[in-house]
Amino acid sequence: MAMEIPGCYLPQKKNFAFVGEAGSGKSELSMNFARRLAAVSERPVHFFDMDMTKPLFRSRDAAAALEQAGVRVHFQEQFMDAPTLVGGVMPMLRDPNALVVMDVGGDHIGARSIGGFAPALNRPDAAVFYLINPYRPWSDTVDHIDETLGKILGMSHIQLSQLTLVSNPNRADGTTLEDVVAGHRKTVELVGQYIPVSFCCAKEEFAAAAAEQLDVPVFPMRLELTYPWLL
Repeated sequence: MAMEIPGCYLPQKKNFAFVGEAGSGKSELSMNFARRLAAVSERPVHFFDMDMTKPLFRSRDAAAALEQAGVRVHFQEQFMDAPTLVGGVMPMLRDPNALVVMDVGGDHIGARSIGGFAPALNRPDAAVFYLINPYRPWSDTVDHIDETLGKILGMSHIQLSQLTLVSNPNRADGTTLEDVVAGHRKTVELVGQYIPVSFCCAKEEFAAAAAEQLDVPVFPMRLELTYPWLL
C-alpha cells in the first residue's frame, strides 16, 4: 500500500529523515509519520530519536505510545545535557526489510547527528523532509530560510536534490484552520519559486477542511507530545 504523501511511496522509499529549524515541528510530524507507516506496512518500523541534548519536546517521551502503535523506538539515555548519540542506526538503514524514521535535532547543530549517515540518506530509497514553519523566527523570510537550510545541509551533508519541503504552519495547541491556510500560503510565497512545497501539515480535527482550501495534500496530525506545563 502506498503512503498518502508525495515522494513517500512504498516500497520505493524505506528511510525517512526529518530536519529543520528548532521548533518547526519535526518531532510531531516524524512520530505521526511513523504511526502511519506502521499502519500501512507489514515491514517493521524503527524510530530513532536523534536529538542528542535538548531536554524539552523529545520524541522519546512518547516512546510508550509509539511502541503500542507498533513502532520500535530507539534513543540513547543521557545524563543531564551530555551529548549522546543513539546506536544501531546504520544496520537498520541498510536492512531492506526495515523502515526507518529519524527525528533529527533542531537546526544545523542537531543536523550533525546524521552527517555520518549521509551516504545512506542520499540514496534513492531515502527521503529527507525539511519542515518550514513560517511562524518561527528563522523561517519567516526567504533569507532566514536560506541561511538555516544552508547550515543544515552543510552539517548533515544531505544533497539539496534529496529534500522534500513540508509546510508546517502551526502555533502549537492554539493553532486554527485560518493559521494553517495563511501560513501555508506564506510558505509557498517564500520558497515555492525555488523548490515546490510537497504537502502541508494540519491538526487532524481540521485537516480535511484545510485540504479543501489548499492545492497540496494535507497530512493530518495529532499532538503526540503533551506535557502538564503546556496545559
